[in-house]
Order: sequence, then structure tokens, then C-alpha cells
Amino acid sequence: MPVVQANGIELHYTERGTGEPLVLLMGLGGDGSLWEEHVQAYERHFRCILVDNRGAGRSAKPEGPYTTAMMAEDTLGMMDALGIESAHVSGISMGSAIAQEMALAAPQRIRSLTLNCSWMSCDAYTEAIFKTFRAAYGNLRPDDFARLLQLIIYTPQFHANQAERLAAAREEAQSSAERMPAHAFQAQCDACMSHHTTDRLGAIKVPVLLTVGDRDMFTPLALSQAIAAQLPHARLEVFEGSGHTHHWDAIERFNTVTMSFLLDNKS
Repeated sequence: MPVVQANGIELHYTERGTGEPLVLLMGLGGDGSLWEEHVQAYERHFRCILVDNRGAGRSAKPEGPYTTAMMAEDTLGMMDALGIESAHVSGISMGSAIAQEMALAAPQRIRSLTLNCSWMSCDAYTEAIFKTFRAAYGNLRPDDFARLLQLIIYTPQFHANQAERLAAAREEAQSSAERMPAHAFQAQCDACMSHHTTDRLGAIKVPVLLTVGDRDMFTPLALSQAIAAQLPHARLEVFEGSGHTHHWDAIERFNTVTMSFLLDNKS
């Protein structure tokens, strides 16, 4: 099992492919394996490093508090342990917040930045969603929590077209013996709510791609537009008809757009 010591904890990761390093950071509650449908494309051109963030997957799950800056230091420490001087970094949701902090803490180590369904600070609406998730995780049955999560991150159309897939995910959540501990999930929620890079993002000079669904109920389009306003060199790609999971709702387009950006910024 590939594990490194980074920032005082054990951090689990998986490697796929060869080429320039590409660090992949998943969102709240997720582990690196959720990148699978994207890595199948990326690994043809990049050395992909799929990270289990602090609290998730097979990585350590210490008590909180967690912050996105702390998790950025975890990831930079992992890069140190693997001998990676610099890498492309792509993050989904919470992973994108971690990626922002990496670019601010160690700009020389970031080759390009892909921020998917991102935010630089929570507005009142998004903070309320994180608070709801935080409270619900420890009080609902796993399948009921999965249903709540699905209502927020998937569009009505996805629910109509993929009902069996969503039901299977709820059943898997209920039967899994490896559910993320409540303290770790809640600490990740706290990290998301306290994330704040407003007025700092202008320091990021590397190429940046922003992707977001125009029907994202969780981290709405306006939050990505606010980041783009601070990063005039960034490219903003809006996925019409998609929600927070635009990277799965429109996977072929997502993989094409992100791969094109990564290839354009190879050394």
C-alpha cells in the first residue's frame, strides 16, 4: 500500500501513468479512487498521483481541526516524499480549495492549476450547506445521508436518468464497513467553511483553468466567476445543464477540456 509520511501523518496515494506529474485532489468525503474515470484519460500523458486527503480513504484520520492550508501542506509533503519538485494540480470542490492554498504557499512547485467547482470563500448559502452536511453526517443512516448528498450535488435530470445508479450508491453507502468516521468528515467540513483566499488569489501566476456547472446548487457559478475576476489570465469553462458533478455529468467533455489544458501547459 503506497503511503508516505507527510506533515506529521500517513498519507495514502495511488500512482498511474508516466510523464509530468499531475496531482489529483478529490472533494469532501471522497478518496483518490473517485478520479478513476478521469485518470483513464490522463494516465496516457501524465504521471497521475491520486491522493486520499487527510481524513479520507486510507490516509490518517486525526482529530480536527483541519484547514485547507493544512491539507495543502500534507500534499506538498507528499510531493517531497516522492521527489516531485513541481506538478500540475487539479482539484474538485474541496480539492480545488486545497489546490489554491498549494499554489499560494509554494508557487514555484505548481506547473498549472485546474479548479473544478471551486470557491475562494463561502457565501452564506454554501456555508449553510456545509453546516447541514456536518450535522447530518453523524445523525443520519449512511443511505439517508447519501440521499441528501445526491439531492445537492446532482441535477434533477441526472436523478431522472440515473435513478438506478443513485440507488446503488445509497445501498453501497449503507452496506460499507469502511465509512469515513464522523469526526474526520466534520473536520473536512470545517476546513471547507474556513477556506478563505479572497484578495490573495491575484498572486497566482501559473495557468489556471476553472470548470463549473451552471446548475451547481452547492458551489454556484457565481463563486467560480468571482475567482475568475481575480485571475484575469484564467480560463473559465461553464458546463451548461450540469451541476456540482459536471465532471461526471458531462465526463467526455470534461476530460477533453481538462486534457487539452494540461497538454497545452506541458513543459
